[in-house]
Amino acid sequence: MFLQYFIWGAWFVTMGTYLGSTLHFSGREVGLAYGATAIAALVSPFFMGIVADRFFASEKLLAILHFAGAAVMWYVSTLTTFGVFYPALIVYALCYMPTLSLTNAVAFHHVQDPARDFPLIRVLGTIGWIVAGIIVGKVLHADALALPMRLAAVGSVALGVFSLALPHTPPKAAGAPFSARDALGLDALQLLREPAFLVFVAGSFLLCIPLQFYYTFTNLFLNEIGAPEPAFIQTFGQMSEIVFMILLPIALRRFGIKVIMLVGMLAWGLRYLAFGYGNVGAGMWLIYAGILLHGVCYDFFFVSGQIYTDEQAGPRVRAAAQGFINFVTNGLGYFVGAFVSGAVVDKFTAQGAHDWHAIWLYPAIGALAVFVVFALLFRPRRAPVPG
Repeated sequence: MFLQYFIWGAWFVTMGTYLGSTLHFSGREVGLAYGATAIAALVSPFFMGIVADRFFASEKLLAILHFAGAAVMWYVSTLTTFGVFYPALIVYALCYMPTLSLTNAVAFHHVQDPARDFPLIRVLGTIGWIVAGIIVGKVLHADALALPMRLAAVGSVALGVFSLALPHTPPKAAGAPFSARDALGLDALQLLREPAFLVFVAGSFLLCIPLQFYYTFTNLFLNEIGAPEPAFIQTFGQMSEIVFMILLPIALRRFGIKVIMLVGMLAWGLRYLAFGYGNVGAGMWLIYAGILLHGVCYDFFFVSGQIYTDEQAGPRVRAAAQGFINFVTNGLGYFVGAFVSGAVVDKFTAQGAHDWHAIWLYPAIGALAVFVVFALLFRPRRAPVPG
C-alpha cells in the first residue's frame, strides 16, 4: 500500500505545474492530462472482469502492470509535445489504475478480519502519498520538473519486484463467464429507485466536477503565487485525512450520515473560496486552511458515501454498488471535471498569467450549489452506525 500510493503521489500532484509552467501546455491540455486516470477508471472494470479476475493470480498481474507502467512513465517523462504526451499518459494510466483494485484484492484475500485489519493496512497508502510529496517538494524541489515522473517509475519497479514476493492470490472468478453488467455494477441500478440514493449518486457525480480543479491545478496555483515548497505543504491535506478518518465513525454516530456528507460538501466550497482570497502574505493562513480542509472534504463526503452505499446495498449487491459508484465518480465525474477545469483556466489566462481569484470562484460556486441542492433533496432512510 505504501508503494502503491507513493507512485501515484509522486507524479500526480505536481504534473500540472510541470505541464503548465515548463512545457507551456494550455489549461485545456493540462485538464485532459489529468483526465487520463478517469479514462482508465472507465476501462478498468472491463479489464478486471475479463482478465484479472479470471486468468491471472493477482500478485503476478500486479507485478506485470507495474513493470510495464514503469517503462511507460519513464518514456512519458521524456515527451514535450501534447500530441504524443497525452496518449502515452493514457497508456500509463491503463497500466496503473487496475493495480488499485489488485492491491486491495491481495490485502482482502489474506487478512483474517478485513474490518479490523484493512484500515491499518490502507493508511500506509496515505503515508506513502505524504512521503512522496515530502521528497518531491522538500528534498528535490522538483515541482516544475519531469523528475517526479521518473521517481514514480522507480517506485513502480520497486513495487513490481515486491509483488513477486507477495503470497499467492488466485483469480477469484476463474472459469466464470464475463458479464459487463457485473463489471460495471449495473445490478446496483435497482437502488436508484430509492429517491435518496438517486440524489446521492447525482450529487457525487456533480461534486466530482469542481473536485477536479483541486487535483489538477492546486500545485500550479501554489507555485505561481510563490507559496513555499508547494508539493510539501500539500501533504498537510493527507495528514488531515488521517485525523478525520479517525474521527469519522464518532461523527457519524453523533450527527448522522446526512449532516456529515453535507459538511464534506460545504468544505469543498469553502476550500476554493480560501484559495481564491488567499495569498502568500497576510492571507497565507487561508491557503493552509484550504489545504487542511482536505480531510473533511474527502473523508466526510466520499468515505461516508462509500459507507452509505454499503448500508443501502446490503450483502447481495454490495460489490456491484461500490463498482457503480466508482464508475460514476472516479470515471465519469473526473472525466467531465477535467474538461470543465481546463476550460475555466483557459478562460482566465492572458499572456500566460492566470487570474486565480476568478478561477477558484467557479468550483467554489459549483460545490456550494451542489451543497444547497443536496441539503434540500437528500432524505436518507436511516443513518449507518459503524461498528
